[in-house]
Amino acid sequence: MSNDAKNRSNSRREFVKQSSLLTGGIIAAPLMSHANFFSGSDDTIKVVLVGCGGRGTGAAIQALLSKQNVKLVAMADAFRDNIDNCYKSIGEELADNAAILAKIDVPEERKFTGFDGYLKAIPLADVVILCTPPGFRPIHFEEAIRQGKHVFMEKPVAVDPAGVQRVLKAAAVAKQKKLNVVVGLQRHYQNSYRELFKRKDQIGDITSAQAWWNNDGVWVRGRKAGQTEMEYQMRNWYYFNWLCGDHITEQHIHNLDVVNWFKGAYPVKAQGMGGRQVRKGKDHGEIFDHHFVEFTYADGTILNSQCRHIPGTMSRVDELLIGTKGKIHCGAGMIADSKGKTLYKFDSKTENNPYQTEHDELFAAIAKGQYKFEDAENGAYSTMTSILGRMATYSGQIIDMDKALNSGLDIMPKAFAWDAAPPVLPDADGFYPIAVPGKTKYI
Repeated sequence: MSNDAKNRSNSRREFVKQSSLLTGGIIAAPLMSHANFFSGSDDTIKVVLVGCGGRGTGAAIQALLSKQNVKLVAMADAFRDNIDNCYKSIGEELADNAAILAKIDVPEERKFTGFDGYLKAIPLADVVILCTPPGFRPIHFEEAIRQGKHVFMEKPVAVDPAGVQRVLKAAAVAKQKKLNVVVGLQRHYQNSYRELFKRKDQIGDITSAQAWWNNDGVWVRGRKAGQTEMEYQMRNWYYFNWLCGDHITEQHIHNLDVVNWFKGAYPVKAQGMGGRQVRKGKDHGEIFDHHFVEFTYADGTILNSQCRHIPGTMSRVDELLIGTKGKIHCGAGMIADSKGKTLYKFDSKTENNPYQTEHDELFAAIAKGQYKFEDAENGAYSTMTSILGRMATYSGQIIDMDKALNSGLDIMPKAFAWDAAPPVLPDADGFYPIAVPGKTKYI
C-alpha cells in the first residue's frame, strides 16, 4: 500500500473513531466497540440495511455501486420474506459483476427479523441504511446516531410532530458527533436542480410557487387469511398514517422540499382541502386520495400544492417558482424572465441518476474521513411541512407550524408486537375511521 493510501485508510478509521467518541447532551454516547471502526479489510465500510422492501433493495445496490470499499454485512426487516426477496434481488441485479457481488457478506446469522431486528443489526455497521416504512424512521435513526453510525435514510423521516421532534434531537447529536447523514430527498443531488439552484437569483425574490405530485397512485396489498391486524397494516403500510403519513407526506414531500430549499425557509401556516373521491375501499385504510394546500411563508410567499392519486386524471410531478424577475420551471430545467424569454436551459445530456449520486457522495466523504452531510434537520422540517399540510386538509382549519410542531401529536402504536393493536382499527364492516374536515381537530 502506498503512503497516500495508508494515510487515507488511517484517516477513515480515525474519522469513525472520533465520530463515535464525540458525545451529545441529548442521546448518550455509545460504548466503544469494534463496530465503531472500519474492520475486515483495512478500509472496508460496513453497511447494514434496515428495511428490505423495494426502496431498501435499491438503496443497498446503490451503496454497493458507490466505488468505495463497501461491504453489506447485515439486513433487518420485520418480515423474513422481505429479507429473502431483497437478498435475491440484489444478487440478480449485480449478477454480471463478480467484484460487486463479492461485497455482499450477509450469512444467515446476520439476517434479523421482527420489530427488534434493527437493534441486532445496527451494532455491526459503520453506515446504516434506513428504508422501512417511515413511521419507524425516528426510532431507527435515533438508535443509529446513539450508536455513532453514519446514516442514509429515506424520506419522509417521520409521520407525526412527535416523530419530527425525535429526529431533530437526534440530528443535533449527529452534528456533535460529526456523523454524516443523507436523506433521500434526491433532488438535492440531481444535476438539473443543483444548476437551477445556483441560478435562482436570476428570478429575483421568490414570491409564489406551485408544486404537484399527481398520478394514478400506488400498489394495494389485500388482507390475507390468518393475518393479525398489525401484520395486515404492516403489509399494506401505504394506507395507514402511523406507517406512511398519507401520500402528501410519503411522496409529495419531494416537491414541498424543493420549494423550501429554493426559498431557504419553511412555511409558517397552511390551510387546504382534500378527501377520498375514488380510493375508498377497505384496503385503502384511512388516507385521502387528494390534497390541495395553500402554504404561507413568513414573508408572505404562497405555495399552492396539490397531490392526487386518481387513475385517469392529469398526471404531473413538478415545481414552479415565481419571482419578481421571472420563473424557474424545475421539471423542464429552465429559467425564464417575466416576459417568457429563456435565461437558462439545463442540458439534459448532463443529467445524472440522483439516487446513485446520493450514495456516491456519502460514501466518498466517509472514505475520505470527511464530515460533509447533515441532511437530517432539513429532512425533518420538510417532513413537518407535509404533515402540516395533512393536518390542514384533514381538519379544514388553518394550522400554525410552530403550534403543530410542538403539539406533541403522536400517532404511533403504544406497543410493537404482532398481536398488539395498531392505532386505528376497522369497524364491524371492515372500514377504518376517516378524517372529516370541520370535525377532525388537532390544535
